[in-house]
Amino acid sequence: MNNGALFYGHASVRLASVLCGRAQAAAVIKGSAKYPDILGTVLFYQTDEGVIVFAEVCGLPDAQRSCYEGIFGFHIHTGTDCGGNADDPFADAGTHLNLQDCPHPYHTGDLPPLFGNAGLAVSAFLTNRFCVDEIVGRTVIIHDQPDDFTTQPSGNSGKKIACGVIKKLGGLEE
Repeated sequence: MNNGALFYGHASVRLASVLCGRAQAAAVIKGSAKYPDILGTVLFYQTDEGVIVFAEVCGLPDAQRSCYEGIFGFHIHTGTDCGGNADDPFADAGTHLNLQDCPHPYHTGDLPPLFGNAGLAVSAFLTNRFCVDEIVGRTVIIHDQPDDFTTQPSGNSGKKIACGVIKKLGGLEE
C-alpha cells in the first residue's frame, strides 16, 4: 500500500486518517446478564466509498473446546433498543436489518463475524450495504455462535449475548 491508502476501484480511502477522525455514529456494546463482562464500542465512519465499521469488544466468552475458538455472529438489527425478557434478553433488538428485502447473508445488517482472541475482538471493514443515516437508532447484536452464511433467515448464529444502540455523534441530534 502507498501512504496507508486502501484502494477501492478508482478511489482510495485513507484508512488511518479516517479512523483517527471523528466517527459519525457509535454503539456502546454491553453483554446480557449471563455475559456481564462483554463491553465494547462499534464506530461507523461515512466515506465516499461506503461506511468503515470499526469494532472493539472485550469480555467475550472463551471457547469451551479446541477447534471452536470464539467466532461470533455480528449483525445490525431492526430494533431500536436492547430490552428483552428472560428467554431472550435482547428480544426488542428485532431481526436482521434488511432494507432491500434480500435473503441471508445479503441483508443490510449482515456483517463479518467477530473473531475472539482470549476474549478480545477487533474488526475493521468497509461496506456499501448501508450509509450511517440508515442505521442510526438501530441495534448492533453479537451472537454466541458464528453465522453460517446459509441458514434462513438469520444464519443460525445462536443466542444474542450483547447489544448496543447506534447513536449519531458529533453534537448532532440523537
